[in-house]
Amino acid sequence: MTTLPEVPATTGKDFIRALIEQDLATGRKGNTLHTRFPPEPNGYLHLGHAKSICLNFGVAKEYNGLCNLRFDDTNPLKESQEYVDSIREDVQWLGFDWADREYYASDYFETLYALAEKLIGMGKAYVDSLTAEEIRAYRGNLTVPGKESPYRTRSVEENLDLFRRMRAGEFADGQHVLRAKIDMASPNLVMRDPALYRIRRTTHHRTGDTWCIYPMYDYTHCISDSLEGITHSFCTLEFVNNRALYDWVLETLDLYRSEQTEFARLSITRTVLSKRKLIQLVEEGHVKGWDDPRMPTLSGMRRRGVPPEALRDFCARIGISRAENEVEFSMLEFCIREALNHTAPRGMAVLDPIKVVVENYPEDQEEWFDLPLAPDAPEKGVRRVPFSRELYIERDDFMEIPAKKFHRLAPGQEVRLRCAYYITCKDVQKDAQGNITALICTYDPESRGGGTPDNRKVKGTLHWVSARHAKPVEVRLYDHLFLQDNPEDVEEGKTFLDVLNPDSLRVVTGYTDASILGMTPGERVQFERIGYFCVDKDSTDGTMVLNRTATLKDTWAKIVAKS
Repeated sequence: MTTLPEVPATTGKDFIRALIEQDLATGRKGNTLHTRFPPEPNGYLHLGHAKSICLNFGVAKEYNGLCNLRFDDTNPLKESQEYVDSIREDVQWLGFDWADREYYASDYFETLYALAEKLIGMGKAYVDSLTAEEIRAYRGNLTVPGKESPYRTRSVEENLDLFRRMRAGEFADGQHVLRAKIDMASPNLVMRDPALYRIRRTTHHRTGDTWCIYPMYDYTHCISDSLEGITHSFCTLEFVNNRALYDWVLETLDLYRSEQTEFARLSITRTVLSKRKLIQLVEEGHVKGWDDPRMPTLSGMRRRGVPPEALRDFCARIGISRAENEVEFSMLEFCIREALNHTAPRGMAVLDPIKVVVENYPEDQEEWFDLPLAPDAPEKGVRRVPFSRELYIERDDFMEIPAKKFHRLAPGQEVRLRCAYYITCKDVQKDAQGNITALICTYDPESRGGGTPDNRKVKGTLHWVSARHAKPVEVRLYDHLFLQDNPEDVEEGKTFLDVLNPDSLRVVTGYTDASILGMTPGERVQFERIGYFCVDKDSTDGTMVLNRTATLKDTWAKIVAKS
């Protein structure tokens, strides 16, 4: 039976925390835990990165350690300062700080080069002149051992000469690579003489054109960890085979041994977390940029109105393990609602309006009602909401021929307007096509504030806005970006793009009560009976734009109840 877990305590003993505590107790890795979050600046961070951020910065805080922010910027073809800036912003927004410990792999380019020459001098690396296609063919596969390159027996002197000339820019891109000399028959394909350096004439966002050769990620990462004194290097399970190379490089060069430990990456329904696919969504115009609120990027989550504490709660709930599992997107929505329920002020909005004319209410009269900003926390104060003769209610809150157990507005049926008056529908006005244009109602003046002297019971309570005071707002209603739980699981000949949800964004014009109109971009509100919304950065002095952050429907709780 599936049950909704309690939020784990920050000292919960998953296998990584158990390892840390054991190492600290024995002093095996010293007395201070030191981790790092090492993003490649070739895209915007997403929900999977949030899990890694919360782990690395989180355990450092829990165990009085340190956590570095290091940009693994070894591929200038795909990297940019834009991505660096966005990563900094996302990590800080999520609630973490790296103090003065911001590093770049490019900080170590000279050291990495010198260590590569050391490997050559030890006979542990060589310059290979095979083409990329030939290298792939020589590597073999899981059942066929690799073949040694004919250039593998070059002398140390020849390799050093070629490598230095590679750095000097004498050769074309792809003409040579530097490879580690390990074992072409290894059952681990990663260890079959992996590439350490390649020629790439591309301007680097930090070093400019100083370099025309760049180190490979697997060679760079472990050395960067070592140079920074990282005690525990946490990464996802797809790097489990790379751990052998990580260890080989540090052992061979006799460097401080950081230790790599793998955990299961985040997999979440109704989305993709592949950076390549996210880039494709952006570049092909399927979404409106990296911060499109439908994207699983942290910038998209932020623009949608998701509070950072909701993501931290989500990461705590899913926990850390070695077992691959798929998390329901509804669990993230649950965490969002849990956070916003305690922080978002209440308001009223009508997204599909139908006009109500209260015929016995004076035309020139208006009055103001005090509605609580947070019904469960009266100390947070009230909002002032105007009432007038003409109102808007949701079209779904009226039914001309009411179904059984329909307790909202219908001809002859009385309902309560939230914190205002009881009204009864007397007539329905329609246009020539038969569309309803207005509901003619009467109100009970004795019911002000939601009660009557005779204490009669009314089952339906509706939200509303005063037509005289309301202003139109653009409301963007976001839904899942994909139509199925696993967008990768498509029939042959199709791709994840074929299951994009054509209705993932619906834009409507709604009306809000006057208390909302002063909100600024980034502020959030719960519209009663509708959902949670956030003011978008596209808002102007003339038009407010609202993004739906989450509905009020608690899907995750229903999943748990049925389990």
